[in-house]
Amino acid sequence: MNSQPNKNSNPSATTTPCNLLPPGPVPAPAPRQAGDIPDPPLSAAVGPKAKGGTVFDVVTDKIISLLEQGTAPWRADWVRAAKRPMSLATGKPYRGINHFLLAMISQMSGYPSPYWLTFKQVGERGGKVRKGQKGSPCFFWKVYDADPGDRNEDTATEGKKRFVARYYTVFNVAQCDGLEFPQPVLPDPSTSGANPIAEAEKIVAGYHGPSIETKGLCPCYLPLTDTVEMPERNMFFTPEGYYATLFHELVHSTGHASRLERDIEQPAPFGSPDYSREELVAELGAAFLSSEAGIAPPVIENQAAYLAGWLKVLKTDRRAIVTAAAQAEKAADLILGRVPVEGLN
Repeated sequence: MNSQPNKNSNPSATTTPCNLLPPGPVPAPAPRQAGDIPDPPLSAAVGPKAKGGTVFDVVTDKIISLLEQGTAPWRADWVRAAKRPMSLATGKPYRGINHFLLAMISQMSGYPSPYWLTFKQVGERGGKVRKGQKGSPCFFWKVYDADPGDRNEDTATEGKKRFVARYYTVFNVAQCDGLEFPQPVLPDPSTSGANPIAEAEKIVAGYHGPSIETKGLCPCYLPLTDTVEMPERNMFFTPEGYYATLFHELVHSTGHASRLERDIEQPAPFGSPDYSREELVAELGAAFLSSEAGIAPPVIENQAAYLAGWLKVLKTDRRAIVTAAAQAEKAADLILGRVPVEGLN
């Protein structure tokens, strides 16, 4: 996993503490650290006061409620089953935290379509939102010219721009009547996408990142040598477990100074806030990559300890999940060799 020195290897490895792994085959450990969230100061931005809290509270509270139920939402079935959420009005995909949230909500609610619209857009297309249906939040930044005198907690500034966090409400087309939209296309077993392991291997092969070595029992990323160490494949219970773990470590590698510079060279102690933040990035990044390949990450070994760490971070830093999702999508884009198109807030 992340930020814990490997006693049997390079001290700057990011890995899961080996003493937390049971003897025998290595279960897939937690990979460590969705509209368009721009690059501006996510670390400083705070949303406007919404009813019951900030915009970040609206997003974070949904994640916290699942974690408190003992569920790591980025490891649920939505990872494998959900098609990338898109705006029916523009045809553009949602990115960052919106990618994550809307995919998760679609799967949990049983929505078969990836398409979403605002209430107004539904009406403009001649449709109606069914009575009693509840919308889902969509996070975005509103940009204004900076006011030197505006330094309240609801804003962040960068240069001559001021960024204010906002959200709007969207509905899945499955919650509406009277709309025309593309119907889901069932996968063709004759296509390459029918073999998720082949897809996962294609993702790994296409990433020109760190060297990958097969050695030891503790999956880890070594920043100083830019190397990922993985146990033998037959040490994992399933092929999916192997690739989910490898995706996790590859996401860590994107934080290297030569790539996205997430300042990971100095490992943080296991369970510390910095450790948990990087774990969130790798967890969400691995979820995005798993979704691309069509696999679902297995349940985390020692899940309770990780859930406790993530809950602590999210409760003390209400922006952590939004920041992590934006960083995770950048990491996944880098690994996939994808030039990010402008997505939706």
